[in-house]
Amino acid sequence: MSKSRRQFLINTAASFVAATVVPSFASQEAPETTPGAPVAFGTAPPVGPEVSPTTFAEAEKLVQITLAPAERAQAAGNWRSAMAPVYERRTGPRKVEIEASVAPYSLWNPVLPGQTAGPTRDHFIWSKTDPGVLPTSEEDIAFAPVTHLARWIETRQITSERLTTLYLDRLKKFDPKLRCVITLTSDLAMQQARAADREIAAGNYRGPLHGIPWGAKDLLDTAGIPTTYGAEPFRKRVPAADAAVVKRLHDAGAVLVAKLSLGALALNDIWFGGQTMNPWLLEEGSSGSSAGPGAATGAGLVGFAIGSETGGSIVSPSMRCGVTGLRPTYGRVARTGAMTLCWSLDKLGPMARGVEDTILVLRTISGPDSGDLNSVSSSLDYDANAPIKGLRIGYFPAWMKEPPATDVDRAALEAVGKLGMTPVEVILPNWSYDSLDLILFAEAAASFEEITVNGDVDQLKAQVPDAWPNTFRQSRFLSAVDFVQTDRLRRKVAQEMARIFSQVDLLLVPSLRDEMLTITNFTGHPSLTFRAGFVEVSEARSDWAPDPAHPLPKFSPPRRVPHGVTLIGRLFEEGTLVQAGRAMEKSFGVAGERPSGF
Repeated sequence: MSKSRRQFLINTAASFVAATVVPSFASQEAPETTPGAPVAFGTAPPVGPEVSPTTFAEAEKLVQITLAPAERAQAAGNWRSAMAPVYERRTGPRKVEIEASVAPYSLWNPVLPGQTAGPTRDHFIWSKTDPGVLPTSEEDIAFAPVTHLARWIETRQITSERLTTLYLDRLKKFDPKLRCVITLTSDLAMQQARAADREIAAGNYRGPLHGIPWGAKDLLDTAGIPTTYGAEPFRKRVPAADAAVVKRLHDAGAVLVAKLSLGALALNDIWFGGQTMNPWLLEEGSSGSSAGPGAATGAGLVGFAIGSETGGSIVSPSMRCGVTGLRPTYGRVARTGAMTLCWSLDKLGPMARGVEDTILVLRTISGPDSGDLNSVSSSLDYDANAPIKGLRIGYFPAWMKEPPATDVDRAALEAVGKLGMTPVEVILPNWSYDSLDLILFAEAAASFEEITVNGDVDQLKAQVPDAWPNTFRQSRFLSAVDFVQTDRLRRKVAQEMARIFSQVDLLLVPSLRDEMLTITNFTGHPSLTFRAGFVEVSEARSDWAPDPAHPLPKFSPPRRVPHGVTLIGRLFEEGTLVQAGRAMEKSFGVAGERPSGF
């Protein structure tokens, strides 16, 4: 996840509750009972370390509640008999190993009871725009969108082998600047490219991704090729099977050229190889956690990439690197074979240089898989020729007047009306949406419990207070009661989003507006982030909390960098997202500009 860590230090303290760390249980004989007497709470043999009223008094500071002295004494008096036994699963003696493939029993369904979501038909018509003859410049070819590359390959103006060689050469040339590649897959790529050329020459064209080189965020399993999660404890991890998304792209004839960097364990942009940098401004990180996909796509090193998002990991690097990111509806794309950060939040989606590119990829990777219990069957309705006139575009007036909104965001709102769509003011309750992060912290800490408990998490390069190691350790003290209450709040938030989408077809929001990043990731709504203009910055930007010992570079004069806007769609209506986004992209006229030096 990529959502700014600046808020974490401020917001998490109020969510934590004490839970005693218990050593391994000594075996105990059950006491004799009167025949027929029922089992009572708090009468199990005592286990674990002694606790006292003082233990509870200190723990109260974490959860911000207060017990009376008598209540503390009562709680401490039977803690070892009533509560400590619940930790036996972890502390023993009857430990239970929970394999990484086992998902929680409770599943998140973004569709509320009694509601239907998404189109009822599968209908897909992509644009027939003629890209013209193949450019003579390899740079022009490299930066072309997938829609152009696909037509040139289909008409055999360029071979997949030539295109793959071009991208492999660019990856080797520019990776030292960007640090966006974890593993170059040259041998596999050339095998796939030559196979694609043979099939296309024989008249067996599989579709618009056939022969297109792409890069995978290195949390997608690739058979026989390292999948490291960008994290030191997993550097030598080599899976035996491909992730579901990788297999689908292989079946479509796409060519895997690289495993791309991610912030370690899907946080921000620092991994064991260093920090991945923004091709538009090499003095700053590319943002994350889909750091490599953002940088490589923005620098013209791949045709497209697959990223993932839990709390902003597609949106933020798409903004920073000036690319287009489509975060699908939760459940549309199976995550089998992808690293789990949060079972009820993780999503996989395409990152590319054009809006329509993303839906070409989404069409290929969509669909359920038995390995992902949250994946569902869904339809995709997209017609590049469908009119957008009359679409109702919701916006939050106050948000457009204050940071992080810019003149680019406000110009995008004006463009809505000029394109024949209707702006509609909407509102949300002023709730503490960041409190939903309790679910994120708890699920992430559960997913990486083993390396937290055994200390391997200490190997990660980033060990600052807002990095995963500290968060995983803090999350051991989260309250189960608060988790349930937060889960209930999540449903209330989903109901509010359903109310808004009964009034509008889409939402236009500042891409990095914290509330909307949080809300839509927890409710599962799809988003499309794409370049809308340029802004000037006088200081490098960072996903990390400010560190006075290492100030960010400043620029005089300011530097010009791309700025994107985000559309939010109804559940499973990515087709409408892309129809509107494509029209706006054309009206902005800024998608073709490239970072200098690449």
